[in-house]
Order: sequence, then structure tokens, then C-alpha cells
Amino acid sequence: MRDIIFKTEEYVFSYRVAGILIYNDKILLQKIDDDTAYAIPGGHVNLGETNEEALIREFKEEINSDIKVNDIMWMGELFFPWGEKQCHQICIYYNISLNQNTNIPFDGVFYGKEELEEKSFELKFSWINIKDIENIDLYPIQAKKYILEGMNKTEHFVYKE
Repeated sequence: MRDIIFKTEEYVFSYRVAGILIYNDKILLQKIDDDTAYAIPGGHVNLGETNEEALIREFKEEINSDIKVNDIMWMGELFFPWGEKQCHQICIYYNISLNQNTNIPFDGVFYGKEELEEKSFELKFSWINIKDIENIDLYPIQAKKYILEGMNKTEHFVYKE
């Protein structure tokens, strides 16, 4: 399958889905590279794949976890650097829950794996207490506000770096 990523000389366009997983008043977040910041876990949608199929596949591939995709929470138009190019990304964020067949730890830090553009690398995941969200760097920055407000309505936002 092919990720929905399109590149020109100056830009990258990507289509991504992300899963907001809250368990025991903690949210599962992914560390961004070697940065101190976090992001909502997820991945790129493949051509011919639904958002739900992509999110289920990504969580299975990255952390060997079975999830249920629930409501759409946010739709983001994101603009940020992707290497030497600018990226225009559409990301749809879903509220998700775990199915009973899951092997992930429910506290602390653990590792998963990712493959993107024919490269494999390790991903670092952390469970962060919702009360501590305001003390971390979380991208997109709107996510922090929406999580702290209780995620009780669907939001659209634009994020420009």
C-alpha cells in the first residue's frame, strides 16, 4: 500500500489520522524524534483505505494494540517543516478506545516501531496524566486546550509553524 504523501520541489502534502486514547485519566502520547515535545499517535492513510482502517492498522503495527475507533474529535490543517520542505498536512483526530486484546503497558514509557517512506525506526510512547498536560509541549498546540476542556465537542483548527 502507499501512504497518501505527495511531494513537489517545495512542498509535501500528507493525509494523516490520529487516535486520542485516554485510559485511567492518562492520555497516550508519542515523543517527537529526539525533541522534548509530544504528539497524538497515529499515521498516514494509505490510498484506498478508510480513516478507521488506517487508525486500526497504525495502532496494530506500531504498538501491537487492538483499538476501536469512536467519534471524530478534531480536524486539523497543519503547516510545518518536513526536512528541507514545507508540509501541508490534513489530520483527522478520533476518540479511540482499547479492545480487550492489548499487550501495552498502562503506565510509564514504552517503545513501538514505525515504517515511513521505506525506513524503519523506533517510537517512544508515554502515558501522561491529563492534569499534567499543561506542563508539556504537545503538538499541535491546540490539542492541549481541547484535552483540558474535556473534549466534549468537535473542533476544526489551523496550525502554522
